[in-house]
Amino acid sequence: MTTALQEVMDKLESMGSEQTKRTFRNHGAHGSVFGVKVGDLKKLVKDVKKDQQLARDLYATGNSDAMYLAGLTVNPKTATKEMLQEWARSAGWYMIAEYTVAWIAAESPYALELAREWIESPDEMVATAGWSTYANYLSITPNELLDLDELRGLLKRAEETIHQERSRVRYNMNSFVIAVGSYVPALFVDAMEAAERIGKVDVNVGQTACKVPPAADYIRKVEEMGRTGKKKETCIC
Repeated sequence: MTTALQEVMDKLESMGSEQTKRTFRNHGAHGSVFGVKVGDLKKLVKDVKKDQQLARDLYATGNSDAMYLAGLTVNPKTATKEMLQEWARSAGWYMIAEYTVAWIAAESPYALELAREWIESPDEMVATAGWSTYANYLSITPNELLDLDELRGLLKRAEETIHQERSRVRYNMNSFVIAVGSYVPALFVDAMEAAERIGKVDVNVGQTACKVPPAADYIRKVEEMGRTGKKKETCIC
């Protein structure tokens, strides 16, 4: 472990708390985790971003807090397909798979290629990263660059298979339907119809009070706020 990496790991350990660690464990975190709040992780972003090798080394530690920090600091435009595939394979739990991995993949040159590949994976965390990657891609990509026929097909797939899918895949299929309805005006009606037919989605959220947002209600609220089709500058947060 390099001196710089050891320094960041020591800093992360000092920033962790047992309460936050328990919260992460309740959400499904396992293995090495210090329990650092995301807001506190962001205090380290500026310095780590200056050293892209350090950012990659943080993910390789397998420590959940370090992996999340890596996702906040790695430049997605320089990410290789091989790196992202390894990140997806080693994500471990949904916070890393659906946020860290999906965010970087969505802003990388391989967004669609990897989203399509991962969606088909027999590994739950990889598959859920795929659906999340595509949803995040929709949030930042101009609509004229989107394949509407492919999106219609994925909406149909979600509608027909969501209730038979694995738990976190169900969650992110639902999020994908929300993303289509919220960010792609041309498919607003298609997404709403799919959401209505899907209805309530049950997901194992562990020992938490988290709930799965009803897709139709969420899409409708976005429309009522006049934000349908409004894109984000980045999906990394």
